[in-house]
Amino acid sequence: MHVQELLFVAAILMPQCLRALRYSQGTGDENCETLKSEIHLIKEEFDELGRMQRTCNADVIVNKCEGLCNSQVQPSVITPTGFLKECYCCRESFLKEKVITLTHCYDPDGTRLTSPEMGSMDIRLREPTECKCFKCGDFTR
Repeated sequence: MHVQELLFVAAILMPQCLRALRYSQGTGDENCETLKSEIHLIKEEFDELGRMQRTCNADVIVNKCEGLCNSQVQPSVITPTGFLKECYCCRESFLKEKVITLTHCYDPDGTRLTSPEMGSMDIRLREPTECKCFKCGDFTR
């Protein structure tokens, strides 16, 4: 296809594309936020020979990123597909380490462990404290 043909195709498609873009964006407001979420964590502990010593679990509250980010598709005579896509995703902008105590521990036979040293297990995870919209696929930050 020649440049003139691409321009003609873009000129024909542009009104429909712009209508679809306006419809898909809705109000255009971004709504990326940090929300609380309950998850079930399970951690197994093994000895130096690879034998399971205990399994601990708990339901815990952690932060997650959720929401909408403005993205757009517009006609382009430069790109091979004929459209330029700009996609943005709601992702963490800052992570903080959190220590979580798993309080339900069991031996390999399924017997509940109650001793102070074996009845619970501390684990560390990183959770988002701030979320915002980033260009999709941009993992350089």
